[in-house]
Amino acid sequence: MIKVGITGQPGFVGTHLYNLLGITEDIERVPFEDAFFDCDEKMESFVSQCDAIVHLAAMNRHPDPQVIYNTNVELVDKLIRAMEKTNSTPHVLFSSSTQEELDNLYGASKLEGRRRLSDWAAKSGGKFTGCVIPNVFGPYGRPNYNSVVATFCHKLTHGETPQIIKDGSIKLIYVGDLCRHFTDIIKTGNACDKYMIPYTAEKKVSELLATFMRFKEDYFEHGVIPQLSDPFEVQLFNTFCGYIDHKSFFPFMLKKNSDERGTFVEVARLDRIGGQVSFSTTMPGVTRGNHYHTRKIERFAVIKGKARIEIRKIGTSEKISFELNGENPAFVDMPVWFTHNITNIGNDELYTMFWINEFYNPEDPDTFFEKA
Repeated sequence: MIKVGITGQPGFVGTHLYNLLGITEDIERVPFEDAFFDCDEKMESFVSQCDAIVHLAAMNRHPDPQVIYNTNVELVDKLIRAMEKTNSTPHVLFSSSTQEELDNLYGASKLEGRRRLSDWAAKSGGKFTGCVIPNVFGPYGRPNYNSVVATFCHKLTHGETPQIIKDGSIKLIYVGDLCRHFTDIIKTGNACDKYMIPYTAEKKVSELLATFMRFKEDYFEHGVIPQLSDPFEVQLFNTFCGYIDHKSFFPFMLKKNSDERGTFVEVARLDRIGGQVSFSTTMPGVTRGNHYHTRKIERFAVIKGKARIEIRKIGTSEKISFELNGENPAFVDMPVWFTHNITNIGNDELYTMFWINEFYNPEDPDTFFEKA
């Protein structure tokens, strides 16, 4: 087992990486808290337990750029001091930025941090990989902080109007892809002073906004799964859905059409996207599910009987519960990294339809079991 710690674990990338490592074979996570930086004893204990450390902790924004520079360099120095004090030589992966090349103090702090850790590795015999990373996007990032993608998604799902300040071209990487790069580096042990993480796609800011506005009209306003032409657009859609207030958005009520013949309900409209549709019956008191997905889009639609659907974001304790009744058909879509289940809370058999955007592949099921 490779013991891995993540500074900045509670942050956007740190949370995704911590969760991914939790379902990765041959890796054991060493928990980290930001308070460790202010306690030499805890910091030294942390580094001495790690075979690898992914150093993500950093300040991205502050009114005074000099504070950003000083803070980021100081965090690197605290990590180095703890490793030197304990004679620890873990493989350190450093999260730098393509802003190294720009004339700003954030980029300068990243360049200096990478230089200092490279010097530490040369002197101590430790391993070092300096990862230069493009703009990272993905669900659950902080708007007005992590990326323009997070800001656009939050504003569009909260009744605000995004503004384009500069319509430049952005090189982007999905947070899940970035975390898999980290995992591969940890497992292979490859060291490199400057490793350029490849980007997922390059888009203009206006193109991104147009895509998210389409998602808002199709999905947020009408419940239609929008056209998703490639894996990158699936990543953008999962990101967009991560900013929806699930408590108020779901359950999404479906139109029920009844006449003397019976009832007809349209469960899903898919704009040129395939996937797999399933149907289940569930006996009273029985629960299905208790698993989560990291990339799949999934819909539960109750068409007969009474059900309780529960969802909970991995790594948190807050459980969101919805009660659905087939008399008023409705659906709940499952956000990525949310474990979910469905329970028959009625006295009769429960009928549920499921749609998921991928065929089931037993070699790559993207299904991880954890009680909601």
